[in-house]
Amino acid sequence: MQTLPDGRPIPPPHADERAMLEAWLDFHRATLALKVEGLDDRQVRTASAGPSPMTLLGLVQHLAEVERQWCQRVFAGLDAPAPHGDDGRNGFALTPDRGMADALAEWDAEVERGRALIADASLDDPGHLLPQDAAALGFATVSLRWILLHLIEEYARHNGHADLLREGIDGVTGV
Repeated sequence: MQTLPDGRPIPPPHADERAMLEAWLDFHRATLALKVEGLDDRQVRTASAGPSPMTLLGLVQHLAEVERQWCQRVFAGLDAPAPHGDDGRNGFALTPDRGMADALAEWDAEVERGRALIADASLDDPGHLLPQDAAALGFATVSLRWILLHLIEEYARHNGHADLLREGIDGVTGV
């Protein structure tokens, strides 16, 4: 696998659908990790894109929840509690006792668990939406393909947020 100078994996220009989807998801996961690299605890807790209260630490926590939601609950049908408790904030709430090292370790564990759960599945295999999501969307199941595409767009959107937050913290742009 080729990588960019910053270490992120380059998605292959030609591959089958599954390989392409997983490569783009891995690229976006690596982008998030790079966006939070080298910052201290105060910086990752800084809401630097006002008026939004969003922080880089909150983004990493949220994406751990997103990984758990789609891979464990929806696709695998597991009863997996929210990694940060049910605060109603989808992982964005910060606590004094959880810093970036803990959040990244938890996020990495969620990513690895998700990879294991989908490893032998077909892109056409269904996941079952939670009742409230099914009611809002108008369908009860989604394919693994749908889930992977949703994860890619979720990471891409939040990596855009991370770009703005990081630039507001220390001026670092790009990536």
